[in-house]
Amino acid sequence: MLDVTRLRVLVAVARHGSVTAAARALRYAQPSVSHHLARLEAETGSQLVQRVGRGIRLTEAGLVLAERAEEILGRLAAAEAELASYTGLRAGRVRLAAFPSALGTFVPMAAAAFAADHPDAELRLTEAEPPDAVRMLRAGEVDVALLFSYWDPPVRHEQPDAPSPGGRAPGTPPARPTLPGRPTAQARSTSPTQPTLLTSLAPNDRPSPDPTRIEPEDDGLRRMMLLTESTYLVTPAGLSGDRLADHRDHRWIAGCERCRTALLRSCAAAGFSPDIAFTTDDYLAVQALVAAGLGVTTLPGLALQAHRHPDVRATLLPGLTRAVSAAVHGEPPDPPATAALLAHLRTAATTWASLNVAKD
Repeated sequence: MLDVTRLRVLVAVARHGSVTAAARALRYAQPSVSHHLARLEAETGSQLVQRVGRGIRLTEAGLVLAERAEEILGRLAAAEAELASYTGLRAGRVRLAAFPSALGTFVPMAAAAFAADHPDAELRLTEAEPPDAVRMLRAGEVDVALLFSYWDPPVRHEQPDAPSPGGRAPGTPPARPTLPGRPTAQARSTSPTQPTLLTSLAPNDRPSPDPTRIEPEDDGLRRMMLLTESTYLVTPAGLSGDRLADHRDHRWIAGCERCRTALLRSCAAAGFSPDIAFTTDDYLAVQALVAAGLGVTTLPGLALQAHRHPDVRATLLPGLTRAVSAAVHGEPPDPPATAALLAHLRTAATTWASLNVAKD
């Protein structure tokens, strides 16, 4: 049977890239890390690391074992937390990883409600984009991760002389800019802003009869849909053009990996490849760059609701929707503190979306 401590060491080496960095993260002496790696190689009968210059790197076998070890350690951590909560060893602890725009909108509402209902429970919040949040969830570093995924628009090129979904027909006066959370009547029919409680990120899935139920995905995580949000074209306040293709000759600002991918796909559907001059996942910095005239971008509704620069213009892009979900790892039932946080996240997301729809 493989030793759990040695698996932790291997995961740390894979994550931090060197024995020295892994020893620092684990607070081990460097020779101790090397010893555990050597023992793990002996136990498995496989070469897991190889020397490269003054450092090391994982072999293919080492990478495979490190990936599986993360899942194993995550499941062990979840089991320990569940047993601790049921046996009364502590009042309960739950750790949440969330992306910035969620932390700036409905997460504080959920955290405050959780703290009020469970004053003896410990809640910890960590900022993380979805790829890192998934890794932390699998490794047992967090109990709940807020994720998002884009539903891409169909690939079709925009016609220059046709009225754009969020724009205007030739010869008609410009439409009033669409604000975050305040879509036009036409936009409401194509981009839902009401929270949608589903059990999968697939756009054609039907709602569960019990929206509080969390069901497993193919990647082993269990997800609960919290809400869907529209995406907006964000340009300097004085710059006209309501379609992506109207700005094919401008410089663009890209966000995190998933947002950048969605931007590239949307621009490809509009018939061009954007000139990405800046990359940052800080939505305050993104809007400041746009306001300064350094580029244009796309942002999800939550980012614009969390912060809206007065010198930018936001126009709804129908068809490009971002789905926000809460994910957990491991078999049900969830520990009481985790289940309670999920319930408060669901309520807060629903309330937040309803309040913004009510402003229309």
